[in-house]
Amino acid sequence: MSSGAYQSWQFWAVLSAVFAALTAIFAKIGVEDINSDVATFIRTIVVLIGFTLVLYSTGQFTQPGPISTKSWIFLALSGLGTGASWLCYFRALKLGPVTLVAPIDKLSVVLVALFGVVFLGERPSLNGWMGIVLIAAGAALIAIKR
Repeated sequence: MSSGAYQSWQFWAVLSAVFAALTAIFAKIGVEDINSDVATFIRTIVVLIGFTLVLYSTGQFTQPGPISTKSWIFLALSGLGTGASWLCYFRALKLGPVTLVAPIDKLSVVLVALFGVVFLGERPSLNGWMGIVLIAAGAALIAIKR
């Protein structure tokens, strides 16, 4: 693979999807015998340790320079959103099948697109909107009980 691929957002987005899929499977198995909130806590510790090791090993654990108040606020809000999402996701995995929970969780893709339009002024293309509608329709089809 060329080094240019490692600079591609598409490459990293596909890897993100692969790891998210593995995360769902591993989490479903891991949450079977314990409280879902405890499982979320354990996952959070692992992520914290993992990122600490990555930052140290790559020499990035240095003074980042000035960080604006706006960045602090929105990163803190993002962290709170992540925590709330993880708590809800693990609870859903504890209670339901991963084959239903994960696709419904991916409605976040639809919500991100809508929020991006409303709050960030982004404008998806016609193909983008069609994809967003198809994702929403797919999640709805999966969630409908027979």
